[in-house]
Amino acid sequence: MINLKGKLYETSSSKVMGILNVTPDSFYDGGKHISLNFALKQCEKMIDDGADIIDIGGQSTRPGSKPISEEEELSRVIPIIEQVLLRYPDIYISIDTNKAKVASYAVKAGACIVNDISAGDDDEAMIETVATLNVPYIFMHKQGSPEYMQLNPTYKDVVYDVFDYLNTKKSIFQKRGIADVIADVGFGFGKTIEHNYSLAAHIDKFKMLNCPILIGVSRKGMIYKTLHTSAEDALIGTNVLHALLINKIPAILRVHDVKEAKQTIKIIEKYNLGKE
Repeated sequence: MINLKGKLYETSSSKVMGILNVTPDSFYDGGKHISLNFALKQCEKMIDDGADIIDIGGQSTRPGSKPISEEEELSRVIPIIEQVLLRYPDIYISIDTNKAKVASYAVKAGACIVNDISAGDDDEAMIETVATLNVPYIFMHKQGSPEYMQLNPTYKDVVYDVFDYLNTKKSIFQKRGIADVIADVGFGFGKTIEHNYSLAAHIDKFKMLNCPILIGVSRKGMIYKTLHTSAEDALIGTNVLHALLINKIPAILRVHDVKEAKQTIKIIEKYNLGKE
């Protein structure tokens, strides 16, 4: 369980986090939701489709993306957070950022989770900030920066290396006062397709972290490049991979397509009940 808005939130079954990118250059939906009206319509659709959490991000982290300033990121995300919560005060919002200042302002605006792809490596103030904010912290493994991470990722043993990194980080965060942590193995972040599928095949090993796991594979290159298609045509592959993963371990699925992810979870849960 994790603490969200002062309430215990159960994470022993799989949940769905809907992605709301308010960026012009994300790999799949870049530019689609950058205006306030479009963003609110997408948020409404995801909530109607059953999203448990909405993840709002103003900085693209696709391979090759370049960083933006704090001010630009804040101008993109804060109005969206405020307006979403005016309409849907009970929804849980996470802020997708690697900047402590953005995390702090977003939580003050109503976000209740910080989702940091850098696990505190990009901003030395992030860990103290999250501990002070007293919100759950999603920390991810990546190798290199988004701008260069896919040039030549190498590992001795990708499953062991990622687990060791996450386990070490978790211990550091908890010692520094972050009560609730959620681990993300970082599919597609400084990893080849083969690395990604090794992590997927052994995702159950990450149960040993003893914390909730977030999975972000939605429409990523590990799917559409394997199928020789595009991100736009990767929904079926995404659903198949989601099913395989959550049949091994309950997880928070970070997705572009909320309804389909919720349906996948329902089928897997029914399937597992049938085995009892």
